[in-house]
Amino acid sequence: MNGIAALPAWAALVVALLLFLGASIILIGALGLLRLRTFYQRIHGPAITITLGAGCILIASMVYFTVAQSRLVVHEVIISVFLLMTAPVVSMLIMRAAVYRDLRARKNNSGATAGGVYTIVEEETAASPAPGKE
Repeated sequence: MNGIAALPAWAALVVALLLFLGASIILIGALGLLRLRTFYQRIHGPAITITLGAGCILIASMVYFTVAQSRLVVHEVIISVFLLMTAPVVSMLIMRAAVYRDLRARKNNSGATAGGVYTIVEEETAASPAPGKE
């Protein structure tokens, strides 16, 4: 008898709750990706929820295999550490690349200048003389 039927009731309940919680959090992040309008709003849903949702699923996996094999299984801890270190960094780099792309393209309405952190500097036109060369 292998699988979920061999687990004690307390372990099956913990695994089921963690899987449900993790799947719900990931679903909320996916709905945020679909519902929000701009790229800068859309990136926050998955970027924030993927870490917590995947963490719940990995903890559920760790509990299941620890109880099923009667030994401590910690492979999921290594996966969690890798996920916690890479997911926020990758989303930050994607957002920064989008900000610099919008600044270079001089998109005033894209959201890159929201908050006043970045500003779009207007270049001088070729017809106007350089300062001090009149």
